[in-house]
Amino acid sequence: MYAPERHQQILATARSRGRVDVAGLAKELSVTPETVRRDLTALERRGVLRRVHGGAIPVERLGIEPGVADREVRATGEKESIARAALDELPDGGSIILDAGTTTVRLAELLPTDREFTVVTHSLPVAAALVARPNISLHLLGGVVRPRTLAAVGEWTRAQIGEVFADVAFMGTNGISVERGLTTPDMAEASVKRELITAARRTVLLADHSKFGREDFARVAPISAIDTIITDAAIDAELAEDLENAGPRVVIAP
Repeated sequence: MYAPERHQQILATARSRGRVDVAGLAKELSVTPETVRRDLTALERRGVLRRVHGGAIPVERLGIEPGVADREVRATGEKESIARAALDELPDGGSIILDAGTTTVRLAELLPTDREFTVVTHSLPVAAALVARPNISLHLLGGVVRPRTLAAVGEWTRAQIGEVFADVAFMGTNGISVERGLTTPDMAEASVKRELITAARRTVLLADHSKFGREDFARVAPISAIDTIITDAAIDAELAEDLENAGPRVVIAP
């Protein structure tokens, strides 16, 4: 296969899967990893791919924030596993923060009924999942609700966060990398996420493998601000090791 043919196939694969990794492409194309890296560099120079740790992402994914309905049907099995693994990070009782996101909604649905929790959230879907639960003292933060994420943002939201201090914050993210930390497309949402992390003794990030290596417009926090990362088995092993070396414990959900 000539280089232009490889480039076309790599780009098509990246667009269909959302990302590609060097090892997988080398095996599929029967070439060396070094050849794949050169191909990815050439495609990045053409402006159609963005190189990330261990692979590449099509530029169409960068800066595009899917709505809640779109995210609910993506990686559902991985999110279920991550949410179940997050149950081990719950305090015996006490207070938790649940960030906006489809994985945090699933965690809300799985919260045990034999313990009492105080839950703080700025997410309407999280609140809807918990409002009828008798063992939950629910605190819904107000603010301007973003239609794309159904989460409250703005100065009013941040001011309310400043009045609480929880045992554990369970956070979501659009992108995570060792170099840039946690990122998200919207600056207002990034600001609220920063405050939520500050408002907890311990922070647990829930993120499926597709979020790793992605870098969005607005920075939330460095990797060092996270205590534990829970992800799925499809994460690149080398990247998981790099993340642990940067500070947080990385848990692979079964």
